[in-house]
Amino acid sequence: MRAICSKRILTPEGWREGVLLIERGVITEILPSIPSYFVGSIDNADDLAVLPGVVDTHVHVNEPGRTEWEGYESATHGAARGGTTTLVDMPLNCSPVTTTSRALKEKLSALKNKLFVDCGFWGGVVPGSIDDLSELTRAGVLGVKSFLIDSGIDEFPEMKIPDLERAMKILKDSRLPYLLHAELDNGEAENVEISSQYASFLASRPRSFENQAIEAILETCERTGCRTHIVHLSSSDALSILKNARSRNLPVSVETCPHYLVLSSEEIEDGQTLYKCCPPIREAENRESLWSGLKQGIIDFVVSDHSPCTPSLKLMESGDLEGAWGGISSLQFSFSLVWTEASRRGIDLSTISRLMSLEPARFAGLAERKGSLEPGKDADLFFFDPEESYALEREGILHRHSDTPYLGRRLKGSVKRTYLRGEIIYDNGNFPGIPGGRPLLKELK
Repeated sequence: MRAICSKRILTPEGWREGVLLIERGVITEILPSIPSYFVGSIDNADDLAVLPGVVDTHVHVNEPGRTEWEGYESATHGAARGGTTTLVDMPLNCSPVTTTSRALKEKLSALKNKLFVDCGFWGGVVPGSIDDLSELTRAGVLGVKSFLIDSGIDEFPEMKIPDLERAMKILKDSRLPYLLHAELDNGEAENVEISSQYASFLASRPRSFENQAIEAILETCERTGCRTHIVHLSSSDALSILKNARSRNLPVSVETCPHYLVLSSEEIEDGQTLYKCCPPIREAENRESLWSGLKQGIIDFVVSDHSPCTPSLKLMESGDLEGAWGGISSLQFSFSLVWTEASRRGIDLSTISRLMSLEPARFAGLAERKGSLEPGKDADLFFFDPEESYALEREGILHRHSDTPYLGRRLKGSVKRTYLRGEIIYDNGNFPGIPGGRPLLKELK
């Protein structure tokens, strides 16, 4: 058995001083003090906050096939360093893309002995794979994802609205969520020429791309009754659309990401390709409206959308915003990024923990085991100093590639130790254990 003592344990009922008792990887009790019958090791967190492990349901690991971009070993090392104990891998940027049960089996073979945290999987749906969708859902994916605009990967083409409706009708019976990249090229940016100026890239992906895509998705959701999820919301204009959908009890949820909550277009210098992502980082007023959407509960949770690539694909020397790969790396430090900004806005630590642990776990169907500290759940947790600040330096980044727009930024909140099912997987700069993460596969009932 293991006991974890702290003056600040975050439970579903709030902060408690006491002891977490762990046996066989599961929390058995939370008590005021160590009981007389206890036999085992005792870990003392003292004044550090003990938080449930972060559940990041939007991560591009890229293995197999594009492992030079990232990989399970490097990604899950970074995750553990940042307090993330569960991630869910996206179905594209790997090769083959995860649009069939066979491709999922290849992915499961590729990760053996490489996981330092637990990992679930999203499947993918493209026009040519709709007939394989039922088999894919039975293979163990937690849900599926599609794009309504060019994904940047030839093997993962976008869906048209008739394709979307056909897929939703199949998915409804599985009750799995349908994740959608909500941008729709409406022709508004047809004459925009992308240069090295960030303003030109922003103009090439206007808010209307997102707004109209979300409207079309919600109309299809209403016709089919399929569980529908909007990934990486960038346009705050869409908040009113989503709020209206909620008032009509549509089965829709939405996420946003650290880069939309931390960064703003005004601070991005021209030619800075590290900031390129799709949908784009928008204006400061848009960022503040997204924070308001989180406070109001219109946005359900926050995930990283960790989307790395090789440095050469970022075209940093030329500053070519049109040709550079779009994606931002932040898996390792997403919790500290969000906490830094949240604390400036008067949002407390327990709220950020809920938005980055419990709510993503619920969304992915993992809340029976993940996302909160209570008896019967996996002992996935981390020790966190919410006041310590540090500058993000390249040497400390564990992703395969350390290029990120956050280099040099001062962050508030430091992860000191991370546990997966009661075992220490990160401890003040060290990784004391062997890869003990497990694949998380969905069993349809």
